[in-house]
Amino acid sequence: MAKVKINFSIDSLAEGAGKELIERELSDIFNNINDPNADPTKKRSLIVKVDFVPDADYDEVKASINVSSKLAPAAPVTTKIMTGRDLNTGMIAASELKSGVKGQTYIDDKGDIRTDTGEKVEDLEKKSKIIDLQEKRG
Repeated sequence: MAKVKINFSIDSLAEGAGKELIERELSDIFNNINDPNADPTKKRSLIVKVDFVPDADYDEVKASINVSSKLAPAAPVTTKIMTGRDLNTGMIAASELKSGVKGQTYIDDKGDIRTDTGEKVEDLEKKSKIIDLQEKRG
């Protein structure tokens, strides 16, 4: 096999554009590594592909540089959804469980008391017909 003298480096090809592509992907990789929503232990990859296509006379070669990365996906986000039939309407209903425990009320960050599905208890009380038995005794 003939000896070959190479008078260029990969990072200098295309006036340094290949190096810029590598640095951009490295930036994406390290942003992904430091993303609290991505799994910190998953492998990330930097893929550098250089294609060389010679012309018919073998005296010129077109070099094409492609740089990409494989990042860790965002971790899934989970929640609980309660479902059942509304006895008043007969319709199937589904609501996200906000309180953590079915049937439990909670106090939100503004100090409002809410149902397990996040509705304000105060608003529900206004909608319901409360009968004051003491008032009727009169």
